[in-house]
Amino acid sequence: MLKQIEGSHAVAEAVALCRPEVICAYPISPQTHIVEGIGEMVKSGEVKNCEFINVESEFAAMSVAIGSSAAGARTYTATASQGLLFMVEAVYNASGLGLPIVMTVANRAIGAPINIWNDHSDSISQRDSGWIQLFAETNQEALDLHIQAFKLAEELSLPVMVCMDGFILTHAYERVDMPTQEQVDAFLPPYEPRQVLDPADPVSIGAMVGPEAFAEVRYLEHEKQMRALELIPKIADEFKAGFGRDSGGLVRGYRLDDAETVIVAMGSLLGTIKDTIDEMRAAGVKIGVLGVISFRPFPLAEVRAALKGAKRVVVVEKTFAVGIGGILATDIRTAMDGISILDYTVVAGLGGRPITKKSLHALFDKAVRDDLPALTFLDLDWNIVNKQLERERQKRRSGPVAENILRDVGSSHVAQHS
Repeated sequence: MLKQIEGSHAVAEAVALCRPEVICAYPISPQTHIVEGIGEMVKSGEVKNCEFINVESEFAAMSVAIGSSAAGARTYTATASQGLLFMVEAVYNASGLGLPIVMTVANRAIGAPINIWNDHSDSISQRDSGWIQLFAETNQEALDLHIQAFKLAEELSLPVMVCMDGFILTHAYERVDMPTQEQVDAFLPPYEPRQVLDPADPVSIGAMVGPEAFAEVRYLEHEKQMRALELIPKIADEFKAGFGRDSGGLVRGYRLDDAETVIVAMGSLLGTIKDTIDEMRAAGVKIGVLGVISFRPFPLAEVRAALKGAKRVVVVEKTFAVGIGGILATDIRTAMDGISILDYTVVAGLGGRPITKKSLHALFDKAVRDDLPALTFLDLDWNIVNKQLERERQKRRSGPVAENILRDVGSSHVAQHS
C-alpha cells in the first residue's frame, strides 16, 4: 500500500510488521520518532505480544536487548551518535555472543564538538564490532532493509545495524510502498533461535574464554560475516520475488556500462550524485556511480567486478579517519588491489554540511581531468582553517578551537553581507 509518511514512522511500521517481541529504547535525536512510533503501536495493541521497555540509557537498551535475545525473543532497538558510543561495550558483546538483534542507527555526527546533524561517523566507528552494517539510500530502502535484516540476523545468529541518514531520511516525508502483514509473514518465518537460555536445558552464554580458544571464537564470528556475503543477495532476491522490487543486496551500480569515471558512496548522498551524473551524461561525460549497501561485511569481489573497467574512482564519504583520511576509500583500494585505476578520496557532508549538485559538478569535472588531490575536503573553508592555524602559531593560549571557528565564521558572514 502506498503511503506518504515520515521515514522514521515508515521504519516503525516495518519493524512492527516483523512481529518483534521485545523493544528496548532510549530516545536520542534523530532516531526518537522511530521508537516513539513503535511504542504507540504497542500501547494501542496494534502490535501484539510485544514488550516495550523504557530504559535509563543506551547502554541499558543494548544490555536489555542482549538479555531478551538470549532468552529467545525477537529483539529490536535504535540509537544514534553519542548513544551508539555509550552502548559500545554491549554492542561488542551482542555480536561476540552471536545474538540476532536488529538495530536502526539514524546516522548522526559524533563529538566533540557537539552536532546533531548527519554524517556517518557513528556507525562507521563500529565497523570492527562484528555487526553487519547495511546502508539505506532512500526511505523505501530503509523500510525494506529492516524486514530483510531480521531474516539475515536470525539465519546467521548475528546482529545487524540498518543505517539511515539522520534527518535527511528519518524526518523526510516520502511516498513508500508499505507491505501487508501477510507479505511480511510469508517472507519472515517465526523466530527460531540457534541458542537460547532454557531452564529445561541449561547452558552458559557468555563464558570467559582464554587464549586456548579466543582466536577460534573470533574467527567463527568472521566466518559468519563471510557467509553473509552469500546470504545478503539471496535474501534480496527472495525479497524481490515476494514484494516486487529490487532492494538491498551488496552493491548497486548506476550507469556503469561504459563509465570511465566511477563515483562510490553510501546512503542518501547517492540520490544527489545520481542526479549530477545524469546531467553530466547528457553532456557526454562517461560517468557512473556504485552504491555500497553492505559496508560490513565488505563485498570486495563485487566492488572489484564493478570497478575493473574504470579509469578512475572517486570515493565520496561522510566521515574520515583522523590522521590518515578515507575509511570507505581504504576498503575500496583493497578491492582494487592489483588493478591500475586512479583513485581519489573526497570527504563531504561532515556534521550535516549540504552537498549540492553545484559542488559535485565542480568536483567531478576536476576528477574527469585528473585534477584532484588524493584527499579532498569538499567545500572546506580554507580561510577559516588558516586563520585558526595562524592564531595557534601566534599565541600559546589560543583558546578553544570550536568557539574560535564559530566567531570567525560569524565575522566572515557579517563581512560578506555588509
